Amino acid sequence: MERMESKQKKEKKGFIVRALDSVERVGNVLPDPATLFVILALITVIISFICAKAGISVTYEGYNSATGAIEEITVKAVNLLDQNSIRHLVTTVVSNFTGFFALGTVFTIILGVGVAEGTGFMATLLKKVVAVTPRRAVTAVVVFLGIMSNIASSTGYVVLVPLGAILFMAFKRHPIAGLAAAFAGVSGGWSANLLIGTNDPMFAGMSTQAAQMIDPSYTVMPVANWYFMFVSTFFVTLVGTLVTEKLVEPRLGTYDFSSTESIQDISFDEKRGMRFAGISALLYFVAMLILVLPQNALLRNPETSGILRSPFMSGIIFFMMLLFLIPGIFYGIGARVIKSDKDVVALMNKAISGLSSFMVLIFFAAQFTAFFNYSNLGTIISVGGANFLESVGFVGLPLIICFIILTAFINVFIAVDSAKWAIMAPIFVPMFMRLGLSPELTQVAYRIGDSSTNIIAPLMPFFVLTVAFFQKYDKKAGIGSVVSTMLPYSIFFLIGWIILFVLWYILGLPLGPGAPLLYTTP
Repeated sequence: MERMESKQKKEKKGFIVRALDSVERVGNVLPDPATLFVILALITVIISFICAKAGISVTYEGYNSATGAIEEITVKAVNLLDQNSIRHLVTTVVSNFTGFFALGTVFTIILGVGVAEGTGFMATLLKKVVAVTPRRAVTAVVVFLGIMSNIASSTGYVVLVPLGAILFMAFKRHPIAGLAAAFAGVSGGWSANLLIGTNDPMFAGMSTQAAQMIDPSYTVMPVANWYFMFVSTFFVTLVGTLVTEKLVEPRLGTYDFSSTESIQDISFDEKRGMRFAGISALLYFVAMLILVLPQNALLRNPETSGILRSPFMSGIIFFMMLLFLIPGIFYGIGARVIKSDKDVVALMNKAISGLSSFMVLIFFAAQFTAFFNYSNLGTIISVGGANFLESVGFVGLPLIICFIILTAFINVFIAVDSAKWAIMAPIFVPMFMRLGLSPELTQVAYRIGDSSTNIIAPLMPFFVLTVAFFQKYDKKAGIGSVVSTMLPYSIFFLIGWIILFVLWYILGLPLGPGAPLLYTTP
């Protein structure tokens, strides 16, 4: 009987490994994301030529920005190989890149995040919270900190995931359960957060450019998904905690604690830096409250005294940058890491240099987007697709749920979230707008699917690092071991997040400040 069970386990493991090997092979065959955009741009050129020669066009009722009225609009496919198109495309290469909405917003916020991360402020904050965590709350705290660490890009992967293992060992719990809980929070909760992170402006920029294919005046704000992601933070924490304690940890069995590691308390200089950072952060919050809360405050709308359409909301990225920059600088001063202004600038330079691959990706993504928009193929596909879906009655929640699942599936093969959204946004955002769904809703649906399968995507950049962490506590661990451990998180995140979204949709709650679920033509 035991032999049969052992054989079944081996066969099951063999199937998982074979399936993952297939995923890895398919993913490795795909070109680099930057190259992928070049290929897509060339495909767009060819299709535009064929569609233009065939006289393909669509007619729809839409907003005419020139007249400011709703009227019947006819759009024809534009041949990107004709002389006028070639002249236009070659003279706008630079402006396509510099005008790409996501570029400036990401660069702005990364200046502050880079200083907070470079001085050690973010890592010290994580270590301090982990060190004072009570036993009963350890799992929830590790998952929650994993989610929150996404503000500082890859800090969670590098700092918190190994800390999760050490913390669990300190409480005589299996270290791999700690690794899994931390990894689930960092990677599975990638889109959730209580604050606005670097992902929010990036997604908002791409969504804005896609939405403007339908409505030139439409802008998706960086805070467009904030309400939903705020609530999602607690949801992911709860689900991650239950999966760890009820499913993952019981399967791991016993662990030899003869070589238990301990969590070192932060040093004297780090404590001094945290005091400096805490005081500066408090003063910054007080200053912001003074500038925003009073009825006639400086950062309110000067005409309506509102907050939603105000200098505060328009400058939210700058204020978020300061939220990281100011405590980061004062922590560096207190911890004696920063000795002059040159050190601050050096940290900013280092943070920006880390965006080099992002810049390359954005350059080619911007050209593809420009080609796609100028050819009118996006409008034709969105109108045709929307008409078809409406004719068969496939709209509303069923459509969005299928879109979430599609995104989750694609994420296993293309793990770069910005690359996927740059490809998908120009098609799905305008298509769903025609079906009455807001760009903010389409964006949040994408983020649900994208985050849910991060933890089982072998091609995700930090997946290999996580495998190495697993091997520290289990020499036989490999890709199959990590995915089999993380699969319950992925399944329950996806199912639970869809349920949360359905409830949110039924209740008609806004996704963020000024971000409705439905889109109505102006």
